[in-house]
Amino acid sequence: MSLKKTLKRWGGELVYRLKPGKAQHVREVTIPEFLNLGPDDIAIDCGANLGVITTVLARSGAQVHAFEPNPDAFASLRSKVKDMANVHLHQQAVLDKPGTLRLYLHLNYARNPERFSQGSSLMSEKRNVDEAHGIDVEVIDLCDFIEKLGRPVKLLKIDIEGAEYAVLHAMLDRGTIDLVEKVFVETHAHAIPSLQQTDAALRQRIAECGLSEKIDLNWI
Repeated sequence: MSLKKTLKRWGGELVYRLKPGKAQHVREVTIPEFLNLGPDDIAIDCGANLGVITTVLARSGAQVHAFEPNPDAFASLRSKVKDMANVHLHQQAVLDKPGTLRLYLHLNYARNPERFSQGSSLMSEKRNVDEAHGIDVEVIDLCDFIEKLGRPVKLLKIDIEGAEYAVLHAMLDRGTIDLVEKVFVETHAHAIPSLQQTDAALRQRIAECGLSEKIDLNWI
């Protein structure tokens, strides 16, 4: 582990000892697109984690597909939505191609797996993950999944800790973006400096394609 990450882990350990905190199970969401779904709609939550956004989407009656590869987060997610028949769970990561990849865990994951599951990433260079500790997870091709649904997707939320760039470029390359009405993405170039140029290039591409209204990279 690099010196910078070692110092970050020690700092995180100190903060955790002083203020253990809890995993986020509830969050106020006021974005209209998240709240105005209907039973005939399809929504996809990539990086569902503990199900905070998944449950918001599902309350509308929409068919919600929730993807979460971290086993501890997935267990909490499954418990949270167990009474929601319109939620379809997938213990998988999403990317631009299928396979099996390493999911790197948060530096302080061992202290509280549920709380720190949110930082898990397929990218070992992410600042808050431990490149020496991870688990192998199944990865699916998100474009392929969307195309096989056979119906338009009303809303797609993507929070996949750095892998969003590959997914979005694939959606643009293959035209899968045309099958989705609205996309909300949390970007992570701030946590993975090597992706800063990639981030700028993606934003430029989206603007040049006239898709800045459809693909929201700044919702959070």
